[in-house]
Amino acid sequence: MLRRIILPVMLAVLAWGFWVSPEFKEIAAGVAIFLFGMMALEQGFKTFSGGVLARLLNACTDKVWKSQAFGFVSTAIMQSSSLVSVITISFLSAGLIALPAGIGIIFGANIGTTTGAWLVAGIGLKVKISIYAMPLIVFGVVLVFQQAKTLKGVGYILAGVGFLFLGIHYMKTGFQSFQDGFDLARYSLTGITGLLTYTGIGVLATVIMQSSHATLILGITALAAGQISYENSLAIAIGANVGTTITAILGAMSANVTGKRLAAAHLIFNVITGLIAILFINFMVQAVEMISSGLGIAPENYTLKFAVFHTLFNTIGVAIMTPFIPRLVTFLERAFPERALLVTEPYFLNEAALALPDTAMMAIVREAGHLYDNAFDFIATGLGLSSTALRGEEAVKDVIAEAGPPEDIDIDDLYARRIKSLLGAILEFATRAQPMMTPKQTRLVLSVRAAARDISQAVKDVKHLNKNMREYTGSETAEMRTQYNTMRQKIARILRETELMRHDPAVTGGKLKKLRKKMEADDILENGTLDELVNAGLISQRQASSLIHDSGYANNIGLRLIHAGRSIFRGKIYDLMQETGAAAAADVEIDEIEVEGDENGNGNGNGDMEIGERPVPSEKMLEPDSPVEPEAASVSEEPPAAPKPKPAKRKKPATAAAKAVAARSTKASTTTGKPKASAKPKAAAKTKTTGKTKVAKPKAASKAKRADHPAQPKSRG
Repeated sequence: MLRRIILPVMLAVLAWGFWVSPEFKEIAAGVAIFLFGMMALEQGFKTFSGGVLARLLNACTDKVWKSQAFGFVSTAIMQSSSLVSVITISFLSAGLIALPAGIGIIFGANIGTTTGAWLVAGIGLKVKISIYAMPLIVFGVVLVFQQAKTLKGVGYILAGVGFLFLGIHYMKTGFQSFQDGFDLARYSLTGITGLLTYTGIGVLATVIMQSSHATLILGITALAAGQISYENSLAIAIGANVGTTITAILGAMSANVTGKRLAAAHLIFNVITGLIAILFINFMVQAVEMISSGLGIAPENYTLKFAVFHTLFNTIGVAIMTPFIPRLVTFLERAFPERALLVTEPYFLNEAALALPDTAMMAIVREAGHLYDNAFDFIATGLGLSSTALRGEEAVKDVIAEAGPPEDIDIDDLYARRIKSLLGAILEFATRAQPMMTPKQTRLVLSVRAAARDISQAVKDVKHLNKNMREYTGSETAEMRTQYNTMRQKIARILRETELMRHDPAVTGGKLKKLRKKMEADDILENGTLDELVNAGLISQRQASSLIHDSGYANNIGLRLIHAGRSIFRGKIYDLMQETGAAAAADVEIDEIEVEGDENGNGNGNGDMEIGERPVPSEKMLEPDSPVEPEAASVSEEPPAAPKPKPAKRKKPATAAAKAVAARSTKASTTTGKPKASAKPKAAAKTKTTGKTKVAKPKAASKAKRADHPAQPKSRG
């Protein structure tokens, strides 16, 4: 709520400032351009991660003294400690250097910035970086549009540096009236009062002009003109050194936590160095006199003495702070911890559930339902739909009509926190639970694991679909809007029916079967829709390519959701777990669950898919143009079972192999100390639970055949 209020207020204040003050508008534009340049720099450096730049930085920053030398040389060349600080923050944010190396560069940059004072005081030369802004931006933008990754990275770096230069230029010119009318001679003071006052003036001037070099030039010029005393000019130098950290802090606003740590290190170093200079100002003045005499500087040449002082107190600060870099790093890591990801924790998986096979199996099934709930919200958000509306009673077509284009969300972050964490927990828990389970329980676990994997893959497909969905659901091309809204509607209907499956499995199963067949039949490549749109000139070739791939993603999402929902929510095992707990569920044979026949010949045609059986991908899913790799048709390593015939109307005796399996099952149950109600001779007719009445159900021939292969399937997780 607070964020919703802050943004409009901030925009209103900016608009008011633009209206009343042209200078404020120029300053604000400079800050915005500066931040944009920072973002471009970071993007460029990320392009070279692990390449030549990374090796160069590693070679130049593997030791503290090398880092300091790198900072000194780069600042002396570019004549901008602020720019070096910002670039170093970009290095750090991109992961190219470690925090200690970044601190070393900052320390070296503080010494390198003194070269500007020497140049101005000695020969009156000042390199103006703003004159290079336009060429850098032009060359950078040209390179950004190139296909080669290296050229694109160089382009981002050049454009970023150019925008930084341009931003600093606009910030300086915005305060030009302030700088022109700032007469230091009017405020000449002596003693501790003058020291503190002019230190504050140096900080303020540097913050306003966003350049310690500009402040130093102002102080040197005033000193040469006799407007201020030598002592007051030294205080300005101290203030400029502290004030220059504001640029680094500004640059860290768009950086990650490591960039913020470096900006804080810069601030701490400069503040401590400034305090040392203020406390020992008299000793430093005497040291300056000695050094100046040794260098042959004339006693009345205060401008060069100013440069000597600036170099001296920065060098002393680096010498004092360098041994404390490890402690400074530790402090910064505690002060600026990594942002903890709000990872979704498992609800049902715990050590207590591993005590018995039945409770472990129940926990896995329920946790898979939890994973599906997260995926439901994730997929709805990725498609720009309301998950609440999809769970409600509003017609799906109305939900689609009211929905706008999806928002640009961090899908990778959401996947890592809400899907991947739960998937990993389910796989790990199932692996631990399987050794104590019977073969039939293991088949159920493998089925649920396969369903969890399907959920994960469906979410990944949404990531690929999201980009074009954002573009084309708001497109001016009506045909593209229609096609992408059709994709959303298909997936939304499957989400709605799968959600209803929990409450009315018998009714929903048939609807899902029809939706699956309709989704496969509505392939835009096979039904001629794509050809009609292209031949009529209603869509471009690029749009046609997007439709081909995205319709494949949409179909795969739907098929994976259907299989996952059936594996998790269909059948008596899940129902009994919901109603009576694992004890009742354990009495139901997995083989008794009705299975569904489909066009591929899988199942027996009774309306449900057998638990443990994965759907065979259709030919469309196996086409080369399909954006998703086809997965194995079965999670076990057994050969796929033949289609099951209709069960006979009379009881059939079990085979000898079936009796042997039952005997082994009874023996295993006795060994574990837990009697099994289902461990009876299988020659007797099995019973099927239907409500409160048990109805005799004969064994299908295919079940007896399966008993000839009692080996426990291996997990392929």
